[in-house]
Amino acid sequence: MSEAISSGGYLRRMGLFSSSMLVVGGVIGAGIFLNPAAVAAHTHSGAQLLLAWLLGGVLTLVGALCFAELGARRPEAGGSYLYIFEAFGPLLAFLFGWTMLVADLPGSLAAVALIFGRYAAVAVGAPVTIAPVLGSSALLLVALVHARGIGSGAMLQNALSVLKLSAVAALAGAGLWLAAPHLPLALASDPNIARPNFALALLPVLFAYGGFAYLNALAGEVRNPRRTLPLALVLGLLLVMLAYVAVNVGYLAALGHDGLAHNQAPAAAVMRQAFGSAGERVIAAGIALSTIGYCAVALGGAARVLQTIAAQGLFFRSLGVLHPERRTPQRALGVLAAWSIVLALTGSFDWLLNYTTVVDWLGYAAAIAALFAYRRRQRDYAGFRTPLYPLEPLLFIAVVLVVVAVTVAASPGDAGMGLLVMLLGLPAYAYWRGRKTA
Repeated sequence: MSEAISSGGYLRRMGLFSSSMLVVGGVIGAGIFLNPAAVAAHTHSGAQLLLAWLLGGVLTLVGALCFAELGARRPEAGGSYLYIFEAFGPLLAFLFGWTMLVADLPGSLAAVALIFGRYAAVAVGAPVTIAPVLGSSALLLVALVHARGIGSGAMLQNALSVLKLSAVAALAGAGLWLAAPHLPLALASDPNIARPNFALALLPVLFAYGGFAYLNALAGEVRNPRRTLPLALVLGLLLVMLAYVAVNVGYLAALGHDGLAHNQAPAAAVMRQAFGSAGERVIAAGIALSTIGYCAVALGGAARVLQTIAAQGLFFRSLGVLHPERRTPQRALGVLAAWSIVLALTGSFDWLLNYTTVVDWLGYAAAIAALFAYRRRQRDYAGFRTPLYPLEPLLFIAVVLVVVAVTVAASPGDAGMGLLVMLLGLPAYAYWRGRKTA
């Protein structure tokens, strides 16, 4: 029997397990292993810290349910870009796509690849100075695997997601084994936190849950997408929520709330306490696997967005071509991997990450706002529908706007530069639009 092919030319090969693991791989990166101190520093107790991780998961699940309906309605490659394009027109979609592909995604890939390189070096006992080379090599390897076809990419992602979930389980278990009797004390109020701010605690939590929408960018390769995509988003995020809460329970049990608030590398601290230097190397390997898993998802999703934009004539047409047999966007993969490797080797990505965070979250809000347009235009649609509509999309958009407002207030310069990067896409859009018309 011949394989199903989406209208964009992709082969539909990913089932429920692979799609769920892609959600897990896109969300769990390095943050849960490295930065829970920021959350602890703005909460007055371990109980409030766990509430922040639970609430962040619930809010993200609200967004995921909206993306589930979007993906079921339009199960094609492109994700957020496609939804914004069809709801609000090509200009707004291009500007968000431009910011993501030129700055946000390559900057994120370069940064996470360097984190992979550092922890991979620690895991094998090599000098950390080789981190850029290790990270760049990992990006190249991921691009080559994706270029072979969605089957190879899914197999790699499945293996990495299972391994990173195993690392999370080991970390949570080690923390509880070390100091489970002290957990009730860690859940109590912490007198050392003078000015807790729950809103600021939620910011790093929500950022740690970002990445759930990558599956929608690969929706053209999901089998039976109207059923599989919503299930995968929900199952994947529930796994992530369970993992995040379990790890933080382990941190609290081993380090206490105050200890967590003052430890920038809690995963290494817990594993060092439990197993000495060997434990530190084990968790370093776990963090390396987690970060390269994120790179695999992000690069694959971003390449589909770039291919979609190019196929519409708003970028180099050659990047919109799929391999005739493997049905993969090989040229788009190559361009994005090369740009990310340049940023990783030169170390010139920090400003991209700082400047594009606001635009990234506004893109989430714009994509979910597209749901209102689809509801008006497709009244006879009979697939998955977001429950409690319109409450859920309105709630998520409101949360995103609050997050953006807090971020702008904290870093107005970075936010302003992010919008400037986005506006630099205007002359690029005018050029490609003119070429397309001609």
